[in-house]
Amino acid sequence: MSDASGADEAITELYDLRVVVDRIEGRSVCGMKVGDHIDLVESSRLRLPDGGHFCMYALQAVLPLLPAKQRRLSEGDWLERDALVACPDPDERLIMRIERRGIRSMRTDELT
Repeated sequence: MSDASGADEAITELYDLRVVVDRIEGRSVCGMKVGDHIDLVESSRLRLPDGGHFCMYALQAVLPLLPAKQRRLSEGDWLERDALVACPDPDERLIMRIERRGIRSMRTDELT
């Protein structure tokens, strides 16, 4: 595509993601329960369901993986196959699952 100046417009495809509490194998001290989730949409926007919450410490464990999971990866990439992340609290043993939702096309120059 070309913009008004005639230059080609670069497009990036990114997945929207959902991080879901898959299971809790210990005691939940943060108040989260199985099925709680947070969505990452439009490249960088985090959204919680109305009235929901997500533990900051669980979230910090999954944040570094999200930019890579937003992109198509080669079949041999471990992150293409793996989707489970553990909360760092050893007593809680909360396991989260990263789910790819819809894919969206965004203008590359609009991304951070």
